[in-house]
Amino acid sequence: MRTKAQWVYGATTRKTIAKAFLTDGSLSMLLYRFMQASGRGVLAMFFNKLNVVLCRCVIGRGAQFGPGFVLIHSMGVVINSKVRGGERILLEHGVTIGEEKGVAPLLGDDVFVGAGAKIIGGVTIGSHTKIGANAVVLQDVPDDATAVGVPARVVAQDEAV
Repeated sequence: MRTKAQWVYGATTRKTIAKAFLTDGSLSMLLYRFMQASGRGVLAMFFNKLNVVLCRCVIGRGAQFGPGFVLIHSMGVVINSKVRGGERILLEHGVTIGEEKGVAPLLGDDVFVGAGAKIIGGVTIGSHTKIGANAVVLQDVPDDATAVGVPARVVAQDEAV
């Protein structure tokens, strides 16, 4: 919730964390973490289905994200169970992260994915990247880059510090 409060309100005070808890996407984030903590049994399936019904968000039971995973808006998010992501992954609504031909994307740390974007197949999204709204990512995106378009192409890349 701290990461979401920082993103939405620019601060991590008790007040902003409480406000972030009540925003769209937060219930889905909690249900995902409950599912993750429950392993692969019936309870995990229950949290998964609750997320689909209440939040219209599908996150495969095997999907793994590090701390700071944020669903800014959860409606229409679909994530394959083979997806792996690092820390501080921020997703807008309508994002699809899916497998193709048996392989799924790998996301680094500090990744923002804009509304409606699609990341498909065995691509690697580098750390400190931004994927623009409605982009369709079919190729790797390097660290410190911004990718936009259909198909997505890198339009900016910061130099490593």
